[in-house]
Order: sequence, then structure tokens, then C-alpha cells
Amino acid sequence: MRIELATEPGDPQHPNEDYASVALPASGQGGVMVLLDGVTPPPDETGCPHGVPWYTARLGGAMLELSGSFRDMTLPEALSAAISRTAEVHRSTCDLSHPRTPQATAVAVRWSPVTVEYLVLSDSVLLAEHPDGTVRPILDTRLDELPPAVQALRETVRALPRGSAERAAAGREYGAAVEALRNTEGGFFTAAADPTVAGRAVTGSLPRAEVRALAALSDGASRWVEVFGEGSWADCLAVVRKEGPQALVDRVRALEDADPGGARFPRGKSRDDATVVLVEP
Repeated sequence: MRIELATEPGDPQHPNEDYASVALPASGQGGVMVLLDGVTPPPDETGCPHGVPWYTARLGGAMLELSGSFRDMTLPEALSAAISRTAEVHRSTCDLSHPRTPQATAVAVRWSPVTVEYLVLSDSVLLAEHPDGTVRPILDTRLDELPPAVQALRETVRALPRGSAERAAAGREYGAAVEALRNTEGGFFTAAADPTVAGRAVTGSLPRAEVRALAALSDGASRWVEVFGEGSWADCLAVVRKEGPQALVDRVRALEDADPGGARFPRGKSRDDATVVLVEP
């Protein structure tokens, strides 16, 4: 078995909001992988003083324990229970009904000698390589399928001069439109304080014999494909398998640094927290 992990903050002056872990064995056999990408809040009030790294550490730890120790729980059930457990820790001190209470995207995988179960919520990515070398991306695409009016706002922002007051105003309008779709019907979903969101995740299973390698990527790492267009998902996994997870993070950093203002490759953050987990079970 091969397990490798790399994670790096987008800004060394700020805590990494990603979480990643692997547990072996899962109740005596197989294993579990969990990756969370904390959602960076706007600078205004969030109703919770703890912060996103605090949240992802607790949610990720709970998810790892529950999915690894209780194989009778499905991955959505484990995520739901982990969300509830984390919410209880700070319910008495924080406003968990606030729309920007700490939250995260999620990828979870649990494998046994027979099956590989998976869960993907929001825009982190899971890649599964089959024995013939083909790579299957397992994605939650709802964040990329926003209503046309919201997508038009995004294009308006990108067309305005960088640093201009007009662009700043349009950016605020676009951000508010996206936020209105967070954790709502017809929008997209992230793990926050509502345990029922686990039922919105993309889930499924594959025969263990059909999986040669697995890679989980936060969106700061998956931008090598999705933002910079450096290769396909198969190319991406090939880099990770051949050179290791840190090599992919390093390639992303080089691309970000070559376009610091996002003029050529528009993106929400110039640099983002980037995490890659590779498992060859």
C-alpha cells in the first residue's frame, strides 16, 4: 500500500484551512481517507469566533473516526453525525444559523477488500484510476452550474479593469448572488451546521478490483486542471503518482506566481490552500 499527502497554505501568513487524513485499518480491514477544504469567509461577521481551521480540524477528525470505526454507517451517515457532533461543540457560544458559519467541502473514501465507497460534497475532487489506466473524476458540479444570471455577473466582473471601483462593486454583487445560492435548493451545498446536507453529497461505490489508485484534491490543487488547463485529470493523477503530491502543489504554485493578478487565468484567489492525498490501496 502507498499513502502520500501534501498540503500547503496559499498564504504562509494565514493558517491552512484544508484538512486531510488517512486511517488504517478501518475496523480491521481496508482504510479511510478524508479531505476537507474550509470555505474562507468574507471579512465581516460570521457568527463564530473559532474560525475555519478550528472547524475543519474538528469536523475532519470526527468524520475520520466515524467512517473508520463504524463500518455499519454509510459515508453520508458518518458525515451527518460528524456535522452534528461538531455543531454541538460550539452551539452554545456561536450563531450556527449564520449563513457563513464555518463550513467546508468534503471528500471521503472508504475501501475494503471488496468495495470502494466514496462521498464528494462541493468542489473538491476525487480521482479513481482503473487497472487499465483510465481515470474517472468524481465531481460535485453544482458550483459550476450556477444560474445563467449569476454566471453573467461573473463575466461582468472579469471584464472590468482590475483595481477599479466598478470591478469592486460588481464583485460584491456577484459574491452576494453566489452566497444566496449556498446550501439552498437549486444552488450548491457545503458542510456547515446542518447535518441533512450530507444527503446532498455525490456518493457511490466501485468494486475494489477496479480501483488501482485514488487521489483527493482540494480546489487549490485541482486548479492545475480546472483553472490553468495544464492537462487532463488523467495527466494530473499521472503527475501525482509519478512525482508525488508535493510535485502537483509545486506546479500549481509556479503557475499562480506567473500570473499573480489573475489577468490570464481569472480566479477568486491568486493563491489558495492546496492539498493532495494519494492512496494506492
